[in-house]
Amino acid sequence: MSLTETKVIDQITVTENGTVLYREATRILKDGDQIAQTYHRTSLTPGQDLAGQPANVVAICNAAWTAEVIAAYQAAQAAAAQQGV
Repeated sequence: MSLTETKVIDQITVTENGTVLYREATRILKDGDQIAQTYHRTSLTPGQDLAGQPANVVAICNAAWTAEVIAAYQAAQAAAAQQGV
C-alpha cells in the first residue's frame, strides 16, 4: 500500500473589483486512487504583495492587476473607509 499527497491549484477566479481568489486542493492517493481531498482558499487584493504565491496565480494577478484596476480598488477602499464600512 502506497499513500501519497499531492497539492494542486484547481480554481482561479478574478472578481469584478480585481480580487483574485484561488483554491488549492490537497489530495490523498492510495495506490494511485484518490481516497480523500481537502481545500484551502486564498484571496488576493489588487496591488497586494505576491511573494510566496504559486507561479500560476502570480501570472493571473499580473495580467488582471493593471494600474487602472489597482487605482480603482484603492479608491473604493478609501471611499468605504470614509463611510465607515
